Amino acid sequence: MSSSTADVAQHATPPTTPGPTPARRGALRRPPSWRRAQHRRPWLLLSPGLLLLAVLLGFPLVRVVQLSFQDYGLRELARGEDNYVGLENYREILTSSFLWQTVLPNTVGFAVVCVVLTMLVGTAVAVFLNTLPRTWRTLCLTAVMIAWAVPAVTGTYVYVWLFDPLNGLVSTVLTDVGLIDRGAVNWFAERFSFYAIATLNVVQHGFPFVAVTVLSGLMTVPRELYEAAQIDGASAWRRFRSLTVPILKPVFAVCTILSTIWDFKVFTQIYLMPGGNGGNPDVYNLGVWSYIESFAQGRYGMGSAIAVLLTVILLLITVVYMRTLFSEEEL
Repeated sequence: MSSSTADVAQHATPPTTPGPTPARRGALRRPPSWRRAQHRRPWLLLSPGLLLLAVLLGFPLVRVVQLSFQDYGLRELARGEDNYVGLENYREILTSSFLWQTVLPNTVGFAVVCVVLTMLVGTAVAVFLNTLPRTWRTLCLTAVMIAWAVPAVTGTYVYVWLFDPLNGLVSTVLTDVGLIDRGAVNWFAERFSFYAIATLNVVQHGFPFVAVTVLSGLMTVPRELYEAAQIDGASAWRRFRSLTVPILKPVFAVCTILSTIWDFKVFTQIYLMPGGNGGNPDVYNLGVWSYIESFAQGRYGMGSAIAVLLTVILLLITVVYMRTLFSEEEL
């Protein structure tokens, strides 16, 4: 090595590692207060909506819970007085045979049947729509959305007309074919037939949501998977069970839990049917029972306690729903 090359090597500066970029240095120097402000920013953006919910939902909920601990009727309402009785309303409700033999079976059984049928019908419609060409799928989706857009009040009155004992379409057809006599069968008087009609009403009104949601999930599944399974000899049912269900498991879970919440608190479809507004106690569910006790009987404390019981059940279902959303990737 020459002397000049050695001098250059001796005086050469050692390589240095690159330091942090200016943006990185600025991030490191940011004070804790800035980071706390960043964490508070989402809550500041949500605060108007949270405040509105607190006013519209929080205060009525607190008031209902407060009334549930009182023997509160028309006299207390007129005088503006409170009459606390502690847990007496809850004790009367939970020890009532009417709750365990009529109201709770109606509420739970009706909700379970409606959820199962809604999921089955909605999934079947979604699978059918997924096989249609674009034009026919659009037309069928429009019809499904129209069925979904029909208000619950309108749909209920349609079913009341269909099953009217004298002039209803079902009674007329069965009379014409000689199966029954006109006016001999009141479909709304018996508990089973009453809830069978209500189930048809609720499923018809609820399956479009499941169909549209499941269809959205089906359209994201690569068709190559189905083609490969078909080449391997898998039947249509095997492809659905082994491919569609595992892939869309989060979608099915969310639809099931939402349908359960909606069907547990069905009120309109029960109350507007003949006998559901208080004429036939055998068809009460928790929502109708709470309404009748409060506004028909004037026992606002008892009605509030029933409403709190229904709210607790729905909160438990909501907890399951939230846990399902957060664990969606693990399903």
